[in-house]
Amino acid sequence: MNLISIRIITADPKPLVAFYAAVTGIAPTWFTEDFAELATPSGTLAIASTRTLALFGDNIARPAANASVIVEFITPDVDADFVRLAAQNFAFEQSPTTMPWGNRSALLRDPDGNLVNLFTPVSAQARQKFGLAA
Repeated sequence: MNLISIRIITADPKPLVAFYAAVTGIAPTWFTEDFAELATPSGTLAIASTRTLALFGDNIARPAANASVIVEFITPDVDADFVRLAAQNFAFEQSPTTMPWGNRSALLRDPDGNLVNLFTPVSAQARQKFGLAA
C-alpha cells in the first residue's frame, strides 16, 4: 500500500482551504464546492465538507473534533515560514524549536483547531531520512 492522501472533514471548507493554501503556497484544486485538494509531491491534503459524509453513511466523522492527529509539512526553512506567517497574523502554538529527533518544528492550528507542524530537518540523521544533503 501507499499513503496517497489525508482528508479533513469540515463544516465550511473555504476557510480551511484558504488557510492551507496560505501556509503552504500550494494552489488548491476545487472539484466541487464541497471538496478541494492541495497536492504536494509526496501526497495530497483533501478537504471536504460535512455534506460529503452522506456518501459514506451516518456518524462517520465529526468536523473540528481532532485531538490526536497532526498534519505535517516539510519545508526548506521553518524559521522563514514562521516569520512570513506570523507577519500575516497566524497564531502559533510553538515557535520554531529543534526537536530531539533532529527536526526544527513550529506548530500552529488550522481554523478547525487541527494541529499543523511545519518542520525542517536539521540534524544529519534527519536530513538523511528525508533524502536531503547533509
